[in-house]
Amino acid sequence: MQVHQLYLFQFKNYAEKSFQFNKQIVCITGKNGSGKTNLLDAIYFLCFTKSYFVHSDAFCVMNEQQGMRIQADIEKGNHYVVQCIIRENGKKEFSTAGVAYTQLSKHIGKFPVVIITPDDTQLITEGSEVRRKFIDILISQLDENYMRNLIAYNKILQQRNALLKKWHELQDKDYAVLDIYDDQLSEYARPIYNARNTYIAQLKQKTNAIYQYISEANEHIEIEYQSQLHQQNLTEILKHNRPKDIMLQRTNYGIHKDDLYFTLNQMPLKIAASQGQRKSFLFALKFAQFEILKEQTDSIPLLLLDDIFEKLDEKRGTQLIQYICQQNTQVFITDTHQERLSKAFENTDKEVQWIAL
Repeated sequence: MQVHQLYLFQFKNYAEKSFQFNKQIVCITGKNGSGKTNLLDAIYFLCFTKSYFVHSDAFCVMNEQQGMRIQADIEKGNHYVVQCIIRENGKKEFSTAGVAYTQLSKHIGKFPVVIITPDDTQLITEGSEVRRKFIDILISQLDENYMRNLIAYNKILQQRNALLKKWHELQDKDYAVLDIYDDQLSEYARPIYNARNTYIAQLKQKTNAIYQYISEANEHIEIEYQSQLHQQNLTEILKHNRPKDIMLQRTNYGIHKDDLYFTLNQMPLKIAASQGQRKSFLFALKFAQFEILKEQTDSIPLLLLDDIFEKLDEKRGTQLIQYICQQNTQVFITDTHQERLSKAFENTDKEVQWIAL
């Protein structure tokens, strides 16, 4: 899979700009604020139907403008024109080869992508929502039913929470309605849990192996999938904990509480890892995601690497470049220092396209 051309109109800091890509490795350099990360985000947006960095499409539209358009010519066996338009009224239109989607979820997985950014440290330092998002992004690109089940689960979860908040003002409560919501949540939770259990086991094995390669250290990485569904089905859990949910006016149990627990040599990685070890772990985690997608989809994913060499020691940087060069895929890399990137690739046989912003 390869992106040949990218067109941006009123996307973030780009008023109007076209890019041509003609090499397997594309290095994008420029000062902070020049638009390097935004360029990567545009490619990610066209692969995943939304920005990697902001929750609302409105924040992708250039300041003081209304609407935006991004378009790419992507080769994947055939040539595809992938386009997203945000209209002046905020309506979002997404199409591939001229065919518009009625459901954006049907696009996810057609053009697999993995992005690595400095913000990914949140996977280690922040709460469980960030780690659930990570595993959901992986599985959604592999399993269309997973995304459908996740959307349905979250819709029912919102309805159940709305009911619990409404009950706070009522004396008479209709538990039959709550029973229906509990059964529906359990129905969608089970396949989501099963998929997570399967892919997290693969992720664990691959992450540890890649970490050893990048760090060249005899250190053991562990990823534990934490879920309330390990022991019981969700219907039983919800009924047992119903008094707590009613008191707190929200659903406190379910796959929306799942988490990933990372350890280094049997110690919490968040506490035990140095800055270099954290970076090596994050690279290993994302490259494990890349390898799972490569093995289980019909195309090799794009790799988008944003400022990955910042504060990275020379040994880890060399191992990282070697790993990247072994992958038969298109790679986009950004850096504020062209000299640093040039030096990184000088001992490889890869042809590099340079774009200065």
